Amino acid sequence: MKISCAFPPTMSSPEDIRIAEQIGYERAWVYDTPALCCDVWTSLALAAERTSRIGLGPAVLVPTLRHPMTNAAATATLVGLAPGRVAVSFGTGFTARRGLGYGSIPWSYMAAYLNAYCGLLRGDVVEWDGVRMQMLHADGIVPPRPIEVPILIGALGPKGRAVAESHDGVFAAVTLDGLEPGAFDWVAFLFWGTVLEPGEAVSSDRVRAAAGPGGAFALHATYEFYGRDAVASVPGGMEWLKVIEERPEAERHLAVHAGCTIDLNEADLAAWAATEGILLPSTTVTGTPEQVKARIDDLGTKGVTEVVFQPCGPDARRELEAMFAAVT
Repeated sequence: MKISCAFPPTMSSPEDIRIAEQIGYERAWVYDTPALCCDVWTSLALAAERTSRIGLGPAVLVPTLRHPMTNAAATATLVGLAPGRVAVSFGTGFTARRGLGYGSIPWSYMAAYLNAYCGLLRGDVVEWDGVRMQMLHADGIVPPRPIEVPILIGALGPKGRAVAESHDGVFAAVTLDGLEPGAFDWVAFLFWGTVLEPGEAVSSDRVRAAAGPGGAFALHATYEFYGRDAVASVPGGMEWLKVIEERPEAERHLAVHAGCTIDLNEADLAAWAATEGILLPSTTVTGTPEQVKARIDDLGTKGVTEVVFQPCGPDARRELEAMFAAVT
């Protein structure tokens, strides 16, 4: 199993990726969430200049955020900066869209977008928005076409899997439900958590900073995918909802997604105060080195070929080193 990492693009992400390469991580994936973070392509380009081996790529790109030509040109630029190291992942949008107040895009739109994006990278003339276009970059501006990069799809349901079958694999988070082992040769699974120090409690301030955002993500996802009543049944859920529902209904998505996967927002802190981290072992990969290794090994039996760890908190190096040591 390959061991990779992921980062929300911040001012420190390029340096964090350099550290991840030094430790031994296979690939660094960077989120595409402009409402919360810096620009994904800028972060990847800066990381490319600081590294020489580690794989690089966005996970996941959300089609409605950029024209297919824009993502094709950015992909070509990154390939020029880091030849042989680039992979790309696409998804229908979680915080990247829901944090703006939109729902997920239809899979039919995703399929059409990918056809245009891949055609552009091949050098084809493609049709988009009723007009025909082609990458017109002269020699030396970006690598010559065709440009080939592996493409993963953030999908588990049947419609998403049908799209993924035309590409290189799946990028999953939170759950593997509906994905049979061996269905894809490349299954990347994103997770959060932290390796506990000897005798350390999950309620400690360090654990809250390092794993709390991952545990809170489970609340965000439950609310968006299953609704208010599902959150109410979770420990700390009522306290979380009380804060969320103080906002006007048309603005609640702002309260839900603030700080998502980066830090704990006001609602997340309310839930933490009520539970003191008791859900972390079930919602994140948090535990002793032995417990962490057992969780990762179990993912392998379920068909995961690449685990993707997102460190949180003020000490990214500590989190990256401790998780890599535990998993390996």
